[in-house]
Amino acid sequence: MIKVAEPGGKDSIEMRKVYAGFISEQIEAGSNIIALEADLMSSMAMDGVHKKYPQQVINCGIMEANVIGTAAGLSLTGRKPFVHTFTAFASRRCFDQLFMALDYQRNNVKVIASDAGVTACHNGGTHMSFEDMGIVRGLAHSVVLEVTDAVMFSDILHQLADLEGFYWVRTIRKQAPTIYQPGSRFTIGKGNVLREGTDITLIANGIMVAEALTASQQLAQEGISAAVIDMFTLKPIDRALVKNYAEKTRRIVTCENHSIHNGLGSAVAEVLVETCPVPMRRVGVKERYGQVGTQDFLQQEYGLTANDIVAAARELL
Repeated sequence: MIKVAEPGGKDSIEMRKVYAGFISEQIEAGSNIIALEADLMSSMAMDGVHKKYPQQVINCGIMEANVIGTAAGLSLTGRKPFVHTFTAFASRRCFDQLFMALDYQRNNVKVIASDAGVTACHNGGTHMSFEDMGIVRGLAHSVVLEVTDAVMFSDILHQLADLEGFYWVRTIRKQAPTIYQPGSRFTIGKGNVLREGTDITLIANGIMVAEALTASQQLAQEGISAAVIDMFTLKPIDRALVKNYAEKTRRIVTCENHSIHNGLGSAVAEVLVETCPVPMRRVGVKERYGQVGTQDFLQQEYGLTANDIVAAARELL
């Protein structure tokens, strides 16, 4: 059951500290978990955990393909590997290993891919991935998630400790907009309806959930009733929920910190064309690579703001 927080707040804890705390807690509880890093421990607040538990937290160096292969081997011994690196490196640099070592062999590895989309900020275009979820959702057995805030990240991580398989978890590293109250529980594969509406549905994930909620408030001032759905599971997408709101509101806008190709917009469009074709618009990155900048600047530059969502909704209305 989810509980929606008051709008406008920021998480009190950074997402990377949620992850480091989870790993530490699992090790202390005697779990078979083992955390692998690709020379990014300080970026994910894992330095202290590594210092305390050097046998359970391993820096494999800047060799992402090797990290995935190592995780696959550890999985075969009964360990529970969690791998962290930036989204760009976790997807583009080691896709063959994701395919061969993890998905093809059905190994139990969880990949935590951080610095999602424009949140890579000052790391610039080479480190800014707009295509990673599209790459991974093409694998036959992958489960692809983008967590929304610290409450969700913590709950999903605890679920993954007991789930088998290859899971891709996309996240930011620092503070996220607060969407959920503590105690909320999330069902992988099911979207969360955050706001009801009758005129149009805004389907978002990641940092764009907060933008979609702001957009719905702006549209309400114009007399437009906009439903908002947090579709944090990209694969398997909640087909029934997409179809239900397509039938209910007859218009859909998708909102993602990712390319509009092969991400949330594409996944929703696939459901619509097969079940309930309705007009839709895709708010996301359009045929561009990243660049250096603050997150506010980058969201404006790439059209990832509440105003962009409102403009897309107006086109449909």
